[in-house]
Amino acid sequence: MRWPEACRFARARFRPGDAIMRRCAAAAARCPGQASSWACGRAMLSRVTVVCFAGSYAVALALELSRLVLRSSLRGLLMLGFTAAGLVAHTAFLFYQAERINAQLHGVGLPLSSTQHWYLTAAWLLAAMYLFLAVSHPRVQFGLFFLPLVLALIGVGHYLADPNPASTPPDPSIWGLIHGSSLLLATVAVLVAMVAGVMYLGQVQRLKRKAVPHHGLYLPSLEWLQRVNGRGLNAGMAMLAVGIVSGMVLNVIYAERHQRFVPWTDPVIIITVLMFGWLAGCRLAGWAYRPAREGRKVAYLTLVSFVFLVFALAVGLLLETRHSGQRSVRPMFPGRAAATSRQPTMRVPGSALRAEGGAGRIGL
Repeated sequence: MRWPEACRFARARFRPGDAIMRRCAAAAARCPGQASSWACGRAMLSRVTVVCFAGSYAVALALELSRLVLRSSLRGLLMLGFTAAGLVAHTAFLFYQAERINAQLHGVGLPLSSTQHWYLTAAWLLAAMYLFLAVSHPRVQFGLFFLPLVLALIGVGHYLADPNPASTPPDPSIWGLIHGSSLLLATVAVLVAMVAGVMYLGQVQRLKRKAVPHHGLYLPSLEWLQRVNGRGLNAGMAMLAVGIVSGMVLNVIYAERHQRFVPWTDPVIIITVLMFGWLAGCRLAGWAYRPAREGRKVAYLTLVSFVFLVFALAVGLLLETRHSGQRSVRPMFPGRAAATSRQPTMRVPGSALRAEGGAGRIGL
Protein backbone atom coordinates (compact mmCIF):
# COMPACT_ATOMS: atom_id res chain seq x y z
CA MET A 1 0.00 0.00 0.00
CA ARG A 2 1.34 3.40 -0.98
CA TRP A 3 1.99 5.78 1.92
CA PRO A 4 0.55 9.32 1.63
CA GLU A 5 2.87 12.28 1.64
CA ALA A 6 2.41 13.11 5.32
CA CYS A 7 3.27 9.57 6.34
CA ARG A 8 6.28 9.51 4.04
CA PHE A 9 7.59 12.58 5.80
CA ALA A 10 6.93 10.97 9.16
CA ARG A 11 8.62 7.74 8.08
CA ALA A 12 11.71 9.67 6.96
CA ARG A 13 11.90 11.64 10.20
CA PHE A 14 10.82 9.28 12.97
CA ARG A 15 11.74 5.75 13.99
CA PRO A 16 9.36 2.86 13.17
CA GLY A 17 8.60 2.32 16.85
CA ASP A 18 7.44 5.89 17.48
CA ALA A 19 3.81 6.51 18.31
CA ILE A 20 3.31 8.73 15.28
CA MET A 21 4.50 5.94 12.98
CA ARG A 22 2.07 3.49 14.53
CA ARG A 23 -0.76 5.99 14.08
CA CYS A 24 0.17 6.61 10.46
CA ALA A 25 0.35 2.90 9.74
CA ALA A 26 -3.03 2.31 11.35
CA ALA A 27 -4.57 5.22 9.42
CA ALA A 28 -3.10 4.01 6.13
CA ALA A 29 -4.48 0.53 6.75
CA ARG A 30 -7.95 1.83 7.54
CA CYS A 31 -8.34 4.65 5.03
CA PRO A 32 -5.96 4.75 2.07
CA GLY A 33 -5.55 7.98 0.14
CA GLN A 34 -6.56 11.43 1.31
CA ALA A 35 -8.23 10.24 4.50
CA SER A 36 -5.04 8.64 5.72
CA SER A 37 -3.10 11.78 4.78
CA TRP A 38 -5.42 13.78 7.03
CA ALA A 39 -5.09 11.22 9.80
CA CYS A 40 -1.30 11.34 9.56
CA GLY A 41 -1.39 15.11 9.65
CA ARG A 42 -3.44 15.00 12.83
CA ALA A 43 -1.05 12.45 14.29
CA MET A 44 1.84 14.83 13.68
CA LEU A 45 -0.09 17.75 15.20
CA SER A 46 -0.68 15.68 18.32
CA ARG A 47 3.06 15.81 19.01
CA VAL A 48 2.92 19.60 19.50
CA THR A 49 2.73 20.39 23.21
CA VAL A 50 2.49 23.53 25.33
CA VAL A 51 6.22 23.29 26.01
CA CYS A 52 6.94 23.86 22.29
CA PHE A 53 5.43 27.32 21.99
CA ALA A 54 5.86 28.38 25.63
CA GLY A 55 9.58 27.61 25.34
CA SER A 56 9.82 29.64 22.13
CA TYR A 57 8.16 32.63 23.79
CA ALA A 58 10.44 32.28 26.82
CA VAL A 59 13.54 32.35 24.61
CA ALA A 60 12.18 35.43 22.81
CA LEU A 61 11.65 37.11 26.20
CA ALA A 62 15.22 36.30 27.24
CA LEU A 63 16.47 37.84 23.99
CA GLU A 64 14.37 40.94 24.69
CA LEU A 65 15.91 41.24 28.16
CA SER A 66 19.39 40.99 26.69
CA ARG A 67 18.65 44.07 24.56
CA LEU A 68 18.84 46.17 27.73
CA VAL A 69 22.56 45.53 28.15
CA LEU A 70 23.93 44.13 24.89
CA ARG A 71 23.82 45.11 21.25
CA SER A 72 23.60 42.59 18.44
CA SER A 73 22.36 42.77 14.86
CA LEU A 74 21.58 39.04 14.80
CA ARG A 75 19.51 39.05 17.98
CA GLY A 76 16.54 40.81 16.39
CA LEU A 77 16.20 38.12 13.74
CA LEU A 78 16.51 35.37 16.35
CA MET A 79 13.88 37.04 18.50
CA LEU A 80 11.43 37.31 15.63
CA GLY A 81 12.25 33.77 14.52
CA PHE A 82 11.54 32.25 17.93
CA THR A 83 8.32 34.24 18.24
CA ALA A 84 7.15 33.17 14.77
CA ALA A 85 8.04 29.54 15.50
CA GLY A 86 6.11 29.75 18.75
CA LEU A 87 3.08 31.14 16.93
CA VAL A 88 3.19 28.33 14.37
CA ALA A 89 3.36 25.68 17.11
CA HIS A 90 0.71 27.55 19.09
CA THR A 91 -1.61 27.58 16.08
CA ALA A 92 -1.08 23.86 15.47
CA PHE A 93 -1.83 23.10 19.11
CA LEU A 94 -5.06 25.14 19.10
CA PHE A 95 -6.15 23.52 15.82
CA TYR A 96 -5.56 20.02 17.15
CA GLN A 97 -7.37 20.80 20.42
CA ALA A 98 -10.34 22.20 18.48
CA GLU A 99 -10.48 19.01 16.40
CA ARG A 100 -10.29 16.91 19.56
CA ILE A 101 -13.13 18.85 21.19
CA ASN A 102 -15.24 18.58 18.03
CA ALA A 103 -14.71 14.80 17.91
CA GLN A 104 -15.40 14.50 21.63
CA LEU A 105 -18.76 16.25 21.21
CA HIS A 106 -19.60 14.24 18.05
CA GLY A 107 -19.38 17.16 15.65
CA VAL A 108 -21.22 19.82 17.69
CA GLY A 109 -18.16 21.29 19.37
CA LEU A 110 -17.22 24.91 18.78
CA PRO A 111 -14.04 26.94 19.11
CA LEU A 112 -13.55 28.27 22.66
CA SER A 113 -15.71 25.42 24.00
CA SER A 114 -13.32 24.82 26.89
CA THR A 115 -11.84 27.25 29.38
CA GLN A 116 -8.33 26.06 28.54
CA HIS A 117 -8.85 26.75 24.83
CA TRP A 118 -10.14 30.23 25.70
CA TYR A 119 -7.03 31.16 27.70
CA LEU A 120 -4.64 29.74 25.12
CA THR A 121 -6.43 31.64 22.35
CA ALA A 122 -6.06 34.87 24.33
CA ALA A 123 -2.33 34.14 24.64
CA TRP A 124 -2.15 33.52 20.88
CA LEU A 125 -3.74 36.89 20.12
CA LEU A 126 -1.30 38.73 22.39
CA ALA A 127 1.67 36.89 20.88
CA ALA A 128 0.50 37.75 17.36
CA MET A 129 0.12 41.40 18.33
CA TYR A 130 3.61 41.42 19.83
CA LEU A 131 5.08 39.98 16.63
CA PHE A 132 3.33 42.65 14.56
CA LEU A 133 4.59 45.45 16.82
CA ALA A 134 8.10 44.00 16.93
CA VAL A 135 8.25 44.05 13.13
CA SER A 136 6.71 47.53 12.75
CA HIS A 137 8.68 49.10 15.66
CA PRO A 138 11.95 47.14 15.80
CA ARG A 139 13.68 49.49 18.28
CA VAL A 140 10.98 49.25 20.97
CA GLN A 141 11.15 46.38 23.48
CA PHE A 142 7.47 45.44 23.38
CA GLY A 143 8.35 41.89 24.40
CA LEU A 144 9.24 43.01 27.93
CA PHE A 145 5.57 43.88 28.44
CA PHE A 146 3.67 41.50 26.14
CA LEU A 147 5.53 38.20 26.52
CA PRO A 148 5.14 37.92 30.34
CA LEU A 149 1.38 38.27 29.84
CA VAL A 150 1.48 35.63 27.09
CA LEU A 151 3.36 33.19 29.33
CA ALA A 152 1.02 33.94 32.26
CA LEU A 153 -2.07 33.17 30.15
CA ILE A 154 -0.47 29.96 28.91
CA GLY A 155 0.37 28.93 32.47
CA VAL A 156 -3.14 29.62 33.74
CA GLY A 157 -4.72 27.84 30.78
CA HIS A 158 -2.45 24.81 31.09
CA TYR A 159 -2.43 24.31 34.86
CA LEU A 160 -5.67 25.85 36.17
CA ALA A 161 -8.25 25.95 33.37
CA ASP A 162 -10.53 23.02 32.57
CA PRO A 163 -9.55 21.33 29.27
CA ASN A 164 -12.90 19.55 28.90
CA PRO A 165 -15.71 21.22 26.91
CA ALA A 166 -19.23 21.86 28.09
CA SER A 167 -21.53 19.61 26.08
CA THR A 168 -24.59 21.72 25.32
CA PRO A 169 -27.37 21.41 22.75
CA PRO A 170 -26.39 22.99 19.43
CA ASP A 171 -29.46 25.28 19.15
CA PRO A 172 -28.01 28.40 20.83
CA SER A 173 -24.38 27.61 20.01
CA ILE A 174 -23.92 30.69 17.80
CA TRP A 175 -24.78 32.89 20.77
CA GLY A 176 -22.35 30.96 22.91
CA LEU A 177 -19.63 31.58 20.32
CA ILE A 178 -20.47 35.30 20.18
CA HIS A 179 -20.49 35.46 23.97
CA GLY A 180 -17.14 33.76 24.43
CA SER A 181 -15.44 35.53 21.49
CA SER A 182 -16.54 39.00 22.56
CA LEU A 183 -15.33 38.47 26.12
CA LEU A 184 -12.08 37.09 24.76
CA LEU A 185 -11.53 40.19 22.63
CA ALA A 186 -12.51 42.43 25.56
CA THR A 187 -9.88 40.73 27.72
CA VAL A 188 -7.16 41.13 25.09
CA ALA A 189 -8.12 44.78 24.51
CA VAL A 190 -7.87 45.60 28.22
CA LEU A 191 -4.49 43.86 28.42
CA VAL A 192 -3.20 45.87 25.45
CA ALA A 193 -4.51 49.08 27.05
CA MET A 194 -2.76 48.12 30.30
CA VAL A 195 0.55 47.58 28.49
CA ALA A 196 0.21 50.96 26.79
CA GLY A 197 -0.61 52.57 30.14
CA VAL A 198 2.45 51.10 31.86
CA MET A 199 4.69 52.20 29.00
CA TYR A 200 3.11 55.66 29.09
CA LEU A 201 3.87 56.10 32.79
CA GLY A 202 7.42 54.88 32.25
CA GLN A 203 7.95 57.33 29.40
CA VAL A 204 6.55 60.20 31.50
CA GLN A 205 9.01 59.46 34.30
CA ARG A 206 11.87 59.23 31.82
CA LEU A 207 11.02 62.59 30.25
CA LYS A 208 10.73 64.19 33.68
CA ARG A 209 14.27 63.11 34.46
CA LYS A 210 15.33 64.00 30.92
CA ALA A 211 16.84 60.52 30.72
CA VAL A 212 16.74 59.43 27.09
CA PRO A 213 19.58 56.89 26.76
CA HIS A 214 21.28 56.05 23.50
CA HIS A 215 20.88 52.37 24.34
CA GLY A 216 18.77 50.33 26.73
CA LEU A 217 15.00 50.60 27.07
CA TYR A 218 13.29 52.33 24.15
CA LEU A 219 9.64 53.37 24.44
CA PRO A 220 7.22 54.87 21.89
CA SER A 221 6.09 58.48 22.04
CA LEU A 222 3.51 59.64 24.57
CA GLU A 223 1.05 60.48 21.81
CA TRP A 224 1.27 56.97 20.33
CA LEU A 225 0.89 55.30 23.72
CA GLN A 226 -2.05 57.50 24.69
CA ARG A 227 -3.78 56.71 21.41
CA VAL A 228 -3.29 52.94 21.84
CA ASN A 229 -4.46 53.13 25.44
CA GLY A 230 -7.65 54.94 24.49
CA ARG A 231 -8.42 52.61 21.60
CA GLY A 232 -7.82 49.58 23.79
CA LEU A 233 -10.27 50.86 26.41
CA ASN A 234 -12.86 51.70 23.74
CA ALA A 235 -12.54 48.26 22.15
CA GLY A 236 -12.69 46.54 25.53
CA MET A 237 -15.82 48.45 26.51
CA ALA A 238 -17.53 47.70 23.18
CA MET A 239 -16.68 43.98 23.26
CA LEU A 240 -17.75 43.72 26.88
CA ALA A 241 -21.11 45.25 25.96
CA VAL A 242 -21.53 42.66 23.19
CA GLY A 243 -20.62 39.92 25.66
CA ILE A 244 -23.18 41.11 28.20
CA VAL A 245 -25.98 41.40 25.63
CA SER A 246 -25.20 38.02 24.05
CA GLY A 247 -25.09 36.47 27.51
CA MET A 248 -28.57 37.83 28.23
CA VAL A 249 -29.89 36.42 24.95
CA LEU A 250 -28.23 33.09 25.70
CA ASN A 251 -29.78 33.00 29.15
CA VAL A 252 -33.27 33.71 27.80
CA ILE A 253 -32.91 30.99 25.15
CA TYR A 254 -31.90 28.41 27.70
CA ALA A 255 -34.66 29.41 30.08
CA GLU A 256 -37.25 28.93 27.32
CA ARG A 257 -35.90 25.74 25.74
CA HIS A 258 -34.25 23.89 28.60
CA GLN A 259 -35.73 25.45 31.77
CA ARG A 260 -32.20 26.32 32.89
CA PHE A 261 -30.72 29.75 33.37
CA VAL A 262 -28.00 31.61 35.23
CA PRO A 263 -29.46 33.99 37.85
CA TRP A 264 -28.66 37.66 37.39
CA THR A 265 -27.17 37.69 40.90
CA ASP A 266 -24.42 35.27 39.86
CA PRO A 267 -21.00 36.68 40.96
CA VAL A 268 -19.55 36.36 37.45
CA ILE A 269 -22.40 38.37 35.92
CA ILE A 270 -22.22 41.02 38.63
CA ILE A 271 -18.48 41.56 38.30
CA THR A 272 -18.73 41.62 34.49
CA VAL A 273 -21.35 44.38 34.60
CA LEU A 274 -19.31 46.28 37.18
CA MET A 275 -16.24 46.04 34.99
CA PHE A 276 -18.18 47.43 32.03
CA GLY A 277 -19.26 50.35 34.20
CA TRP A 278 -15.66 50.90 35.31
CA LEU A 279 -14.37 50.98 31.72
CA ALA A 280 -17.11 53.45 30.79
CA GLY A 281 -16.07 55.57 33.77
CA CYS A 282 -12.45 55.49 32.62
CA ARG A 283 -13.43 56.86 29.23
CA LEU A 284 -15.58 59.58 30.80
CA ALA A 285 -12.69 60.52 33.07
CA GLY A 286 -10.40 60.77 30.06
CA TRP A 287 -12.79 63.17 28.36
CA ALA A 288 -13.24 65.25 31.53
CA TYR A 289 -9.54 65.92 32.19
CA ARG A 290 -7.60 68.58 30.35
CA PRO A 291 -5.53 67.19 27.45
CA ALA A 292 -2.30 67.91 29.31
CA ARG A 293 -3.34 65.67 32.20
CA GLU A 294 -5.58 63.18 30.41
CA GLY A 295 -2.92 60.63 29.46
CA ARG A 296 -1.46 60.06 32.92
CA LYS A 297 -4.83 59.92 34.68
CA VAL A 298 -6.25 57.46 32.17
CA ALA A 299 -3.07 55.36 32.42
CA TYR A 300 -3.57 55.01 36.17
CA LEU A 301 -7.23 54.14 35.67
CA THR A 302 -6.20 51.52 33.12
CA LEU A 303 -3.97 49.84 35.70
CA VAL A 304 -6.96 49.60 38.02
CA SER A 305 -8.94 48.13 35.11
CA PHE A 306 -6.28 45.45 34.79
CA VAL A 307 -6.64 44.58 38.48
CA PHE A 308 -10.40 44.46 37.94
CA LEU A 309 -9.89 42.09 35.00
CA VAL A 310 -7.63 39.76 36.97
CA PHE A 311 -10.19 39.62 39.77
CA ALA A 312 -13.01 38.86 37.31
CA LEU A 313 -11.02 36.05 35.69
CA ALA A 314 -10.12 34.63 39.10
CA VAL A 315 -13.77 34.57 40.16
CA GLY A 316 -14.81 32.68 37.04
CA LEU A 317 -11.82 30.34 37.19
CA LEU A 318 -11.62 29.42 40.87
CA LEU A 319 -15.13 29.78 42.29
CA GLU A 320 -18.01 27.37 41.77
CA THR A 321 -20.86 29.49 40.42
CA ARG A 322 -23.92 28.86 38.27
CA HIS A 323 -22.08 30.56 35.42
CA SER A 324 -19.01 28.34 35.63
CA GLY A 325 -21.07 25.22 36.28
CA GLN A 326 -19.69 21.91 37.49
CA ARG A 327 -15.97 21.46 37.06
CA SER A 328 -14.25 18.29 36.07
CA VAL A 329 -11.10 17.06 37.72
CA ARG A 330 -8.02 18.66 36.12
CA PRO A 331 -5.88 15.87 34.63
CA MET A 332 -2.47 15.48 36.21
CA PHE A 333 -1.07 14.59 32.78
CA PRO A 334 -2.46 16.98 30.11
CA GLY A 335 -1.73 14.47 27.35
CA ARG A 336 -4.46 12.26 28.80
CA ALA A 337 -7.12 14.95 28.67
CA ALA A 338 -9.29 12.93 26.28
CA ALA A 339 -9.24 9.95 28.62
CA THR A 340 -9.96 12.15 31.62
CA SER A 341 -13.00 13.65 29.90
CA ARG A 342 -14.62 10.22 29.88
CA GLN A 343 -14.23 9.82 33.64
CA PRO A 344 -16.90 10.89 36.17
CA THR A 345 -16.72 14.52 37.24
CA MET A 346 -16.84 15.95 40.74
CA ARG A 347 -20.06 17.66 41.75
CA VAL A 348 -20.27 20.46 44.26
CA PRO A 349 -23.63 21.08 45.99
CA GLY A 350 -25.46 23.95 44.40
CA SER A 351 -23.44 23.91 41.18
CA ALA A 352 -24.94 21.03 39.22
CA LEU A 353 -25.94 23.32 36.41
CA ARG A 354 -23.51 23.36 33.53
CA ALA A 355 -22.46 26.54 31.77
CA GLU A 356 -24.83 27.92 29.19
CA GLY A 357 -23.67 28.16 25.61
CA GLY A 358 -20.36 26.36 25.21
CA ALA A 359 -18.01 29.29 24.89
CA GLY A 360 -19.93 31.22 27.53
CA ARG A 361 -18.38 29.28 30.42
CA ILE A 362 -15.18 31.31 30.56
CA GLY A 363 -14.14 33.56 33.38
CA LEU A 364 -15.83 36.84 32.62
